[in-house]
Amino acid sequence: MNNKPVFDYPLFAMGFRAFFALAGLSALALIAVWNSLSNGSLHIDNYFPATVWHAHEMLLGYSTAVIAGFLLTAVRNWTDTETTRPDQLASLCFLWVYGRVLPFYSELVPDVLIAAVDFAFLPALAFFVGKPLLQTGNFKNLIFTGLLLLMALGNGLIHAQILGYSEIGAMLGLNLLVALIVTMILVIAGRVFPFFTERGLSGVICIRNPGLDAVTVAVSAGVFILLMSGVSGLILMLAALAALALNVMRVSAWYDGRIWFVPLLWVLYVGYGWVILGFGLVALSAYAIVLPSLSLHAFTVGGIGILTLGMMARVSLGHTGRALKASNVMALAFALINLAALLRVLFPALLPGWYGGFVLASSYCWLAAFSLFAYRFLPVLSAPRPDGRPG
Repeated sequence: MNNKPVFDYPLFAMGFRAFFALAGLSALALIAVWNSLSNGSLHIDNYFPATVWHAHEMLLGYSTAVIAGFLLTAVRNWTDTETTRPDQLASLCFLWVYGRVLPFYSELVPDVLIAAVDFAFLPALAFFVGKPLLQTGNFKNLIFTGLLLLMALGNGLIHAQILGYSEIGAMLGLNLLVALIVTMILVIAGRVFPFFTERGLSGVICIRNPGLDAVTVAVSAGVFILLMSGVSGLILMLAALAALALNVMRVSAWYDGRIWFVPLLWVLYVGYGWVILGFGLVALSAYAIVLPSLSLHAFTVGGIGILTLGMMARVSLGHTGRALKASNVMALAFALINLAALLRVLFPALLPGWYGGFVLASSYCWLAAFSLFAYRFLPVLSAPRPDGRPG
């Protein structure tokens, strides 16, 4: 008689395995469906309006899957305590999947149920992340639990408008989510960039400055608060320029020119560069020199897209016992995701008449990058560690 637990498979051994696999596949499916909806070749009922669905799924589908995989794994390392058992991890994954699928059954499933299922994921994730932190007294990392709960608030604002309880909640919720995800990236960067750089380059000692880190994150978050409050003009421009300068100072303390020979490092620094560029574009948009959508996509396609792809590759290699060296396939994927950001952000600013063509080309580069990720890492994420160790 086989008494093997139902989910006793490598894919459910640790959070990064299942959720990075879901993130990679969703990055492909969501953009493919969005392209088909945009060009009119696909017509399908949805709980969300089309533009809200696209933004919601990239933030609360793809991005949240990456965050879940990273935090469930990182908290296990920080606390030396199991965050989820295989069955609990599988349940979280199914809850995430149901949140992606149910909106397409809006004529069969009550809207309130669709909203409840989608909303439930982030509080559940916050529970599994926060519990071992509280049990071990690791209170400084509870900031991530707080950010997850604030993301749940943003999701709730979106659903409040869809359900008819609010008239402006969706846009506020989406902007809050962008702000929180970028803020989380900035916090995580202070933890991992110096460590990854020192591990990847011999003889390097990165300068840590907790005070500068705190001020940089606070000022950067302040820029998003001003944006959500509708502030423009001089105040917004000065705040955005301050965030730009502080982030440049911060990353300069970790930088070493040899990163350009290590794809797993340069992809992270370039991704951070897109966040910095986002603040520069916010400063320009404060006086309507550029469209606000350019800074938005610098933060999302550039910052979030590039950094998450780089982090998934680095974490997947490290935590499956493989050499921390990007293959040629992944180096090409890193180049393609950057090209996607260039085509989505900078090229439309230079040649606005070709906007539609650039957006389509950007989506193809995105799809190509994540196709390479799926080809390279789905077998890695679903197979046991080659050294036989758990994880």
